[in-house]
Amino acid sequence: MKDKYIALMDKALDAYSYGHIIEYFEKVKKDGLKEHGFPRLTANMGILIAHGKRCELTPLFLEMMAFCCRMMHEVKAANDFSVRELILCILELERCGKFDKSVTNGFRAELSLIEPTKCYNHFAVTTADPEYNWALFTGVSEFVRFREGIGGDMEFIETQIGSQLKWLDENGMYRDAPVHPPMMYDIVSRGLFTTLLHFGYRGRYYTELDKVLRGAALLMLKMQSVTGEMAFGGRSNQFLHNETWMAVIFEYEAARYKKEGDPMLAGRFKEAAHRALSVVEAWLSKTPIGHIKNRFPTETKYGCEKYAYFDKYMITVASFLYMAHLMCDDSIASSERDTSPAVFETSADFHKLFMSCGNYSLEFELDGDPHYDASGLGRVHRIGAPSTICMSGSCPAEPNFSVAPSDPHPLSLCEGVKQDGEWVFAAEVGAKYTVLAAETRGDAAYAKLSSDHDGGFTEYTVSNDGVHIVVHGKDEAAYSLPAFLYDGETYTEISADEHSLTIRYGGHFCRYETNGVIVETEIVACGRNGLYRKYYAIADKRVCVNIVIK
Repeated sequence: MKDKYIALMDKALDAYSYGHIIEYFEKVKKDGLKEHGFPRLTANMGILIAHGKRCELTPLFLEMMAFCCRMMHEVKAANDFSVRELILCILELERCGKFDKSVTNGFRAELSLIEPTKCYNHFAVTTADPEYNWALFTGVSEFVRFREGIGGDMEFIETQIGSQLKWLDENGMYRDAPVHPPMMYDIVSRGLFTTLLHFGYRGRYYTELDKVLRGAALLMLKMQSVTGEMAFGGRSNQFLHNETWMAVIFEYEAARYKKEGDPMLAGRFKEAAHRALSVVEAWLSKTPIGHIKNRFPTETKYGCEKYAYFDKYMITVASFLYMAHLMCDDSIASSERDTSPAVFETSADFHKLFMSCGNYSLEFELDGDPHYDASGLGRVHRIGAPSTICMSGSCPAEPNFSVAPSDPHPLSLCEGVKQDGEWVFAAEVGAKYTVLAAETRGDAAYAKLSSDHDGGFTEYTVSNDGVHIVVHGKDEAAYSLPAFLYDGETYTEISADEHSLTIRYGGHFCRYETNGVIVETEIVACGRNGLYRKYYAIADKRVCVNIVIK
């Protein structure tokens, strides 16, 4: 597994041609270092060279590395991220023994000149400062610098760590925004806490961090989809690096439980890491390699925020794979995936509900951020089938990411009511959901939800055979049925009759069957993964929908 992480790092670098790297370097030399994508690329090239890969890039790498180390103390360019990565690269270069000590000592000397208040974009002066996770990146970079004797001040580091604890909810999940905190940045921040502990932090916040990481990681097992994917929700979602950072935490926790003599839990976390890695491996096997989970040409930036461009987020895949490599203990045997029914609701801050049983897992957005998600059931995954064949993440009303030229339309699996003769769905009005019941019932998981939109309630039952949905309306009721249409490269095959709707894609199918009448619309909604055609089912007071994916 450790070797596999390195092999996939190497595969991720395939996305960068030699000409691309040269052009990137020339641009940075001309315009100046502006952000952390270039140092991240540099560090990962060096790590691969240290592992006997990409050795033909050595002369170019040494020039890039010297440039980056010098820039760290000369300009502020998101160095919060970069210092840690450059130092870890130095350690790998020293480990491999390929370079004269004078080379790495030169890099160390440049990084020893860092003055934190001049180097980093974000840092806390006191623990009460309202700095989010950039200050945590700063703290980790300084701790690694301190640990390696390259500088750093432990009191400054403690301040950065202490400033972050107020953002944790009651489950230990990190709230990177006052409302609608993104799922990715919960995992990133906990991954940074994990990195601190892995590298030996035992300061004043150690006990609290250790407790937080233990509890939140156990919950993350319930939030990982059966296909291995990170929960959808918020910014920086549906990128390949999502699962690599999950693997960092899973590998750390597997090692924790091995040390504690709990092979069952160690194996559970190792299996979760394997599953997360399989997602990344599958996407890296596609040609051309892209950094987001769709097949639109990279230059369209489809599904990407303005900051989430290729040169920054493609190499991030390799960067996080390396961290998982560091955490990985190959002596731990993977357990079988837990297929028992499970239901988990997050804190109100994250407003999510997760259900799983056997082959299926579901994720509900209970209060959608209109810039990233729609309220309702936004994910139905079946192990072994394409994640998008039903839905992997909902379609927002006002996306903060690039979409196709069609007008955005909010879409999820959700109930609708008639208003002034027109059907209006919970996704369209940003409905908020209340979980009335969430429990396991024999061989199934069950939940009952109501929204502030329709006045009724909807029941969901998930078993190994599929998903069963019952909408209880006051009069005529409806339920929206997204049909995956286009991934940026391939159109699906959609067929419908009065009571069923089938989507065929990638050698699999998703079928909706209902007691109601299926209605096709001309609406095409845009999600990060691609385009969806909107259908819905209507019936008198009670709409039943079965979802089967094979």
